[in-house]
Amino acid sequence: MQRDSYFIEGLQGAGKSTLQRKLSDRLPEYTVFREGDYSPVELAWCAYTTEEQYQNVLARYPMLAEEIKGKTVLEGEHKIICYTQILTDVSDFHRNLEKLEIYNGNLDRESFEAVVLERFGKWDGERQIFECSIFQNIIENQILYLGMEDEEILAFYRKVKKTLEGRPYKILYLDVEDIAGAIDVIRRERSDDAGNELWFPLMLRYLEESPYGQEHGLSGLKGLLMHLAHRKNLERRIIEEVCREQTVVIRAKDYQVEEIIKC
Repeated sequence: MQRDSYFIEGLQGAGKSTLQRKLSDRLPEYTVFREGDYSPVELAWCAYTTEEQYQNVLARYPMLAEEIKGKTVLEGEHKIICYTQILTDVSDFHRNLEKLEIYNGNLDRESFEAVVLERFGKWDGERQIFECSIFQNIIENQILYLGMEDEEILAFYRKVKKTLEGRPYKILYLDVEDIAGAIDVIRRERSDDAGNELWFPLMLRYLEESPYGQEHGLSGLKGLLMHLAHRKNLERRIIEEVCREQTVVIRAKDYQVEEIIKC
């Protein structure tokens, strides 16, 4: 019986969510973890708090206390709040909880790597499907906010591979040839009914306000495409030099799910 878990990766616009949905339809016995869910490995869109930080959040937002408690999971000495699943008009709630994520430079390099490796080390799941949980969010933080060089990131992924030894998993990497075209598609898809772009301005701000973006003068579409080309090259190096045996490289939006499952 199929046991492998799947980590779906690729650049923005590669079709990761679509592949995740197709795999889930084909493998209904699998558990699906989407960004913002409580996940055994990934912490994107979740606040990672100490008890003191958690109590401060409850004290600052008493009107949301019950909802916060309902979206909180205790994990060792930390509490994880799936804060983006809380819908509220309180203007600064999501912005302030974002500061308690492990990403965006909120943790120093040593602390960040320790959290990631510890959670991978504790993970023992089978038949699970993850999106952006082994490459994208980690690598974006390492490049844009922690200022890590490619060789340092490769060294980190050697640690990840060692940590995951013996676990039944595959990385499904959606390879995008036309990065500009993929970004154009996602810009249109993530706009409101009036055509106002929702995703693209946020992505640009994330890039332009990062230490890496400012240091390298990255701005606008040109800057984003330069960053994504760099990230793609790095991810392909990680695949080839570190985790070739665990990875299936797929042409974005040109695949058969049945063939993927057989790999």
